[in-house]
Amino acid sequence: MRRSRINRLIEWKEKKTRKPLLIDGARQTGKTYLLQRLFGKYFDNVLRIDFLESPEMADAFADSLTPEDIISNIELLTNKVFNPSTDLLILDEIGECQRAVTSLKYFAEKAPTMYVAASGSNIGLLNSFPVGKVEQYNLRPLTFYEFLLASGETPLIKAFEKATNSLPVHNKLFDKLTDYYFTGGMPEAVDTWFALKDQSILDRVQAVENIHKNLITGYTRDFGKYSGKVDAGLIESVFNNVPSQLAAVIDESVKRFKFKEVHERKSRYGDFESAITWLDKCRLILKNYPTEGTPRSPLAAYQKDNKIKLFLFDVGLLNNMLGISYKEVKQQGFEYKGYIAENFVQQEFAAQELDPTFSWGDARAEIEFIATDQQGRIIPIEVKSGKRTRAKSLQSYINKCQPHKTIKLTGTQGSSALEKEQLVLPLYYAQHVVTQHLKSTQ
Repeated sequence: MRRSRINRLIEWKEKKTRKPLLIDGARQTGKTYLLQRLFGKYFDNVLRIDFLESPEMADAFADSLTPEDIISNIELLTNKVFNPSTDLLILDEIGECQRAVTSLKYFAEKAPTMYVAASGSNIGLLNSFPVGKVEQYNLRPLTFYEFLLASGETPLIKAFEKATNSLPVHNKLFDKLTDYYFTGGMPEAVDTWFALKDQSILDRVQAVENIHKNLITGYTRDFGKYSGKVDAGLIESVFNNVPSQLAAVIDESVKRFKFKEVHERKSRYGDFESAITWLDKCRLILKNYPTEGTPRSPLAAYQKDNKIKLFLFDVGLLNNMLGISYKEVKQQGFEYKGYIAENFVQQEFAAQELDPTFSWGDARAEIEFIATDQQGRIIPIEVKSGKRTRAKSLQSYINKCQPHKTIKLTGTQGSSALEKEQLVLPLYYAQHVVTQHLKSTQ
C-alpha cells in the first residue's frame, strides 16, 4: 500500500541535519506501516519500540534523556545493536511515555544527524510537548488517490494524475469514487476491499463492514481510556451526533452543528467545547467555520468557535455509522445525499493540509467551502453531489463578492480544462483543487 506522505519523509532523511520526525493521526490510519514498512526500507536497519505493546521500554528513558544513554539503554533492553549513522529508530505510541516525548528535544539539540521518528494517536492530548523541536506531520486516512494506488489499475491512476477529462475516465473514476464512499480510507478496510476482489461482492462488503464496526467500537472504547478530565459521555455524544446531524440534511449544504439535544441537560457550545477539542486533537472530526459578508485573507480571522460545522474524519465510517449499505451507495448516486460528497471533499482538503476549512453563507445562499490561493484571493468552492449543476448560491456569492475564480465540484464529467475562471470539476478531483488552485494552509 503506497502513501503519498512517504515523499516528505524521504526529504527529511536526505537533510544533513534534522529534527526528530513525529507522525500524528487517529488510530489505525497506518502510522506504523508508513514508518516501518514503507520508510524503513530506505535504511540499513530499523529498530522499533512500541510503548503501548511494551510499556517496560519506558525504563530506557527513566534516568537520563541524553541521546547516547537512551540508545545504550534501548540496545540493552532489546538486545539489538543500533547504528546512529545508518539506522532508523522508531518510537511508536510515544504518547504512552511522557519522558520519551521530552527526549525528542534532546535528540534535536544533541543528535541532529540521528534518524529518530516517533508516532502516536493522542499527541494532541499530551501535557507537555517539545514545541519547535520536531518535524510534525498528520497522517489521515487514505485519500481517493491513495485508494486508486491500492487498486493497482495503472491506466486509471495515470488518468487521475493528469486530471484527464473524458467520458471513459469519468465513468471509471466515478465508479471508484462510490466504492471509496463505502470503504473510506482506513488502511485495513481498503486493503481488505482489494484483497478480496476475486470473491463475491457480498463477501467483500461484509468484510469491510465488520472492519468498520470494530474500528468504531475501538474508538468508543478509547473515549473512556484517554478522556482524562473530559467527560467521556460527552465525547461519545458529540462523536455519534456528527453523522446523525449530517444525515439530517437532504439536498442542502451541511448545517452548523446544533448543541441542543446532543446530551442530557447540555445545550450550549460551552458545554461541549472540551469534547469537541478532544475529538479534534485525536483527529476523529474535521472542522469547518462558516463566514458571512465579504471574506478576506486570512480566513482564520473569521473563525468563531461557537459557530462550527463538524464532519467525520472518514467517509466510510460515516456511512457505516448511518447504516448506509453498499447497494444504496452505488444505486442512489447521492443526488439527495450531498453531505457525503461534502464530507469527502472536507476529507480530501484536510489530507492536503487545508485544515480547518471555511464556508460562506448569506440569507439562504450557502457555499460549502471558501479558500485562499497563493495570492491571498478567496475562491468559492461549490459542492454538488449529483448531476444537477445549477448553483444559485454560487451566483449569489459572485454578485456580492466578485471573485476572480469560482470552482464547482459535481457528479458530472466537468468542463474543459480551458475554462479557467469558472471551473467545473468532477468530485473525484477534489485533491487537484488544492494542489493546483489553492495554498495548503489558511
